[in-house]
Amino acid sequence: MSSTGVHTSSASILTDFKEITKVRLAVSVVFSSIAGYFLGADNIDFVTVFLLAIGGYFMVGASNAYNQVIERNLDALMDRTKNRPIPDGRMSVSTAFLIASVFTISGLIVLYIINPKTAMFGAISIFIYVSVYTPLKTKTPLSVFVGAIPGAIPFMLGWVAATGDFSIEPGTLFMIQFFWQFPHFWAIGWWLYDDYKKGGFFMLPTGKRDRGTAIQIILYSVWTVLVSLIPVFGVTGKLYLTPVAGAIILLLGLGMLYYAFKLYKEKTAQAAKKLMFASVSYITLLQIVYVLDKFIRQWI
Repeated sequence: MSSTGVHTSSASILTDFKEITKVRLAVSVVFSSIAGYFLGADNIDFVTVFLLAIGGYFMVGASNAYNQVIERNLDALMDRTKNRPIPDGRMSVSTAFLIASVFTISGLIVLYIINPKTAMFGAISIFIYVSVYTPLKTKTPLSVFVGAIPGAIPFMLGWVAATGDFSIEPGTLFMIQFFWQFPHFWAIGWWLYDDYKKGGFFMLPTGKRDRGTAIQIILYSVWTVLVSLIPVFGVTGKLYLTPVAGAIILLLGLGMLYYAFKLYKEKTAQAAKKLMFASVSYITLLQIVYVLDKFIRQWI
């Protein structure tokens, strides 16, 4: 009986820990960072890959924990967040803050071991996310622009971890993920509009699920695809994409654009949800194509 109780308690603690650090989001961010590392590295150092994964998870987990501490009262108002550990009363504010603080310090130390610039960009990311983006979410739709900055750092961070340098290559990776944030988060904002409204969050560019927002989603989707194809033209230093890989990226982009136009036509939450999943598929597959293209060129 006691053993079952301990097992249940341990499982609950683990579940709450995963929720406070948003494990699925953190893993996707780590994936982006590792993809950026593979693109930048001349030789793969798996110790560095491990440190990047751990340090990246710490930094994302810290940002998410701080975010949930700050927004705990608003989270309690929304259906999608009311069962999070803090608003549901399963975790105290002080415990969540302690987790965030330990993760911040540990993450910075781990990233600094890789190189100082990696730690610097990690620190910039967590500062903007927690201190600027989070408070702006209830003030202005421009919060999405601010949030796109830390959201775009992981892909770039991997290159910096591999090279210790920031130049046109990581800058291009940053731009790709920066512009991608807009159709992605506006799709989420449209899909969960009613729930966000309960918490007082302003996510859509016009503040409404209307034609203007749908047009901006299409425009930023187009720009995302165009920026993703820049490396095909050989103007981004060591970051290069073959025409074949570029054609694949274009097809992926057209797939995302299809769902953006469907949202424009239908203007429904379901269409927005489909666009959100399409955008996730786009950025994930893009990173895989970029990495495979590099290694295939090396092997041939």
